[in-house]
Amino acid sequence: MKVNKIIIVEPSPIIYAGLSDFINTINQISVVSVLDNIDLLNDKMLVHNPDILIINPIVLGFTNNSFIKNISQNYPKTLLVALVSTYVDRNVLRYFKETIELSDTKQKVITKLINLINNNEDTSAQSENIELSNREIDVLICIAKGMTNKDISDRLNISVHTVITHRKNIIRKTGIKSVSGLTVYALLNNWVEESEIYE
Repeated sequence: MKVNKIIIVEPSPIIYAGLSDFINTINQISVVSVLDNIDLLNDKMLVHNPDILIINPIVLGFTNNSFIKNISQNYPKTLLVALVSTYVDRNVLRYFKETIELSDTKQKVITKLINLINNNEDTSAQSENIELSNREIDVLICIAKGMTNKDISDRLNISVHTVITHRKNIIRKTGIKSVSGLTVYALLNNWVEESEIYE
């Protein structure tokens, strides 16, 4: 499984420590560097070539638009995420694929990042309107608990083929392809407790 690399640029140690802690609970994502200013950012970008750059726009000062455009041109595959801790002009935010706000819950931050990684920007909007059947919810709970198709089959007394069909339907309805994304979806809907999830 590919591990997605993240660089965080945030001047507050309390904020970047908390955000790193949130992110490091996601199996497919790793924080590879944390900076408190942009002085060494170009060097770190060259070394790590991150999948996601989370940056507080206040560290950019008056160069924000040109700096962000430069990053976008030099690293077109890197997804830019604004870490908003104060008012930021909408013209600046339009260069970012996503925003994380200080008031966001852990689940919300994780969901935003996973949706970005899955290249499924519409997942949040779709998630509110979809309806899973009771059996699909049962299967999703088992997936979130780290069970294999065979384990789910034994637990729910259904064939492995039926489990696979339910998984395909869940993915089609939610638009979420990864196990970690489905786990977050189950958490957000209170179908499973965080303590029930296996590492």
